[in-house]
Amino acid sequence: MTERVDAAAIALNDLLDDTASADAGAVVVFGGTVRRHHAGQSVTDIEYSAYAPLAERALAAVESEALSRYDIISCAIRHRTGRLAVGELSVVVVVRAAHRAEAFDAARFAIDRLKATAPVWKRETYADGSQVFQQGEMLPGAGD
Repeated sequence: MTERVDAAAIALNDLLDDTASADAGAVVVFGGTVRRHHAGQSVTDIEYSAYAPLAERALAAVESEALSRYDIISCAIRHRTGRLAVGELSVVVVVRAAHRAEAFDAARFAIDRLKATAPVWKRETYADGSQVFQQGEMLPGAGD
């Protein structure tokens, strides 16, 4: 099984091959990249870290939930860890469906759900050398 969360560059063509289906009339690919600015600061890189066993389960759950909520054929998610430079691909969601509307809706759901549930953290490094862990969304049950 391919890891959903690891330090290797995301092999988008492999992911497209792995999800290919003759029944799919639509494929939606969302890719998140490291941008060069955040909150008025110039970003030089972002270091992503994760508790891999839990992150793997969280991403698998998002894929499964997308498949049960939407009329789609497949949903595959990959997230990088490690230090990534500006412009590098950090996360990819690939959704295949018979029709585009469901594919777009499911891809949006998957990336939003991932951001809300996956234990992946990011530390931005700025041009002045300072570093800040970015606050993500509260994990479900964390405030209980």
